[in-house]
Amino acid sequence: MSDQLQTTDLSRVHMVGIGGAGMSGIARILLDRGYQVSGSDMKESRSIMALRAAGAQIQVGHAEDNLRLSGEMPTVVVTSFAAIPQDNPELVGAREAGIPVLRRSDILALLLQDRRAFLLAGTHGKTSTTSMAVAALQAAGQDPSFAIGGQLNRAGTNAHNGTGEVFVAEADESDGSFLSYSPEIAVVTNIEPDHLDYFKTESAYREVFEKFAHRIVPGGFLVVCLDDPGSAALAEELIAGAEEGNPLPFTVVGYGTAEGCDAHPSVPPAAIIESTEVTAEGTVSALRLTEEVKKAAEEAAGTYSLRVAIPGIHMVLNAAAAVLGSVLLGADVDKVIAGIGGFDGVRRRFEYHGTRQDVEVYDDYAHHPTEVAAVLAAARQRVEARGGRIVAVFQPHLYSRTMNFADEFAEALSLADQVVLLDIFGAREEPVEGVDSRIIGNKIDASTDWVFEPDFSKVSSVVAGLVQPGDMVLTIGAGTVTMLADEILLELDRGDRG
Repeated sequence: MSDQLQTTDLSRVHMVGIGGAGMSGIARILLDRGYQVSGSDMKESRSIMALRAAGAQIQVGHAEDNLRLSGEMPTVVVTSFAAIPQDNPELVGAREAGIPVLRRSDILALLLQDRRAFLLAGTHGKTSTTSMAVAALQAAGQDPSFAIGGQLNRAGTNAHNGTGEVFVAEADESDGSFLSYSPEIAVVTNIEPDHLDYFKTESAYREVFEKFAHRIVPGGFLVVCLDDPGSAALAEELIAGAEEGNPLPFTVVGYGTAEGCDAHPSVPPAAIIESTEVTAEGTVSALRLTEEVKKAAEEAAGTYSLRVAIPGIHMVLNAAAAVLGSVLLGADVDKVIAGIGGFDGVRRRFEYHGTRQDVEVYDDYAHHPTEVAAVLAAARQRVEARGGRIVAVFQPHLYSRTMNFADEFAEALSLADQVVLLDIFGAREEPVEGVDSRIIGNKIDASTDWVFEPDFSKVSSVVAGLVQPGDMVLTIGAGTVTMLADEILLELDRGDRG
């Protein structure tokens, strides 16, 4: 961390884009620590209303005058460089006034300074794994601080300034800003090409994870999923380098299924999922913590029954990572296992919205092909017992991602029985002539029916006309598609009333 960053005055913090998932969490922790917080965003949201109630001064819309919301100019301005354009009037005004403009990750790095940092990185699964780790540590009697990219269902918040020494947070790789952090425990759930609009090449994307690993403090742990080729390769390369005379100041351990661990013998497995069984209460697994955990937790080695309420093997892997990281920090393993068993999910991660006409409706944030495939595979586990079909309502996120991964999205969506494709949610990107969601639809397997509905206002009625009793509807994507889950339920209600 630079000397300039270490001397940052946080007494008055102004946050541009304060309503975002990551930004709102940082704002909440700053408020809890007694700092004055102001901010702006383009629209009202539940996050903004909650922050106002906690004492933040927030304006909807962007203007230079917003810098004076607290009555005087801020000591620092914070923004997400990926989401907010650099010609934003508040950013321009701050620079002209000589006020430091920092990234969200810079502020999180400052908040992590006096805590034991337990950071969760990876292309997919960060939010769910981070949330499980929080649940595990809380069940173990600790009060960790946390900053998560989603809202915990039980806690009703995405951030907390705890009294304990551990800080659990997502480490977002999307713009390389996680290189600001120095974790004691760093989990890498998986590494697959993404955010190529920023990194340009797959190799550059993979290299940033290696740089992140080298940010781990001496005596810390890198925890990698051995069922994922990308994260396993990272571990193998680091271990090979150490054997060739480049010793590591941290320990590398793996977790995964027995098959995944066997496939990468050079990486010492610390947590092995030896068996899984799908039950009415969730997925129950035999999780073996090996002798590797004795480096940090002498009594923890053994085999445990791990229950995960949310379906899908990807969630079992996430749970194993949360257990392992918590135990390596010294948390009681039995209490950690119990905490995972009581974990009831995160908003927008396979989130149940309701049932109408015997049709279940769920919503999920998945916006990468691997994430889409994982959530549809999990849905298949649940819907088969009902004898119904999966109806996937998918809104692609970003033109660049849609073009780069059209084949992979089509393959993933082919796991559904029926697909409704919305128009692309461009977010920060301008439309690309001739590119719409049909470049995915045209490649979907012939066994899966699909329709393209570019009119957002018509989607709920289209879905209601397609479903049958026993079906499961999944609204999928990182954009406005989340608004449709409840709209579809209302449409089914109207149909039920005739």
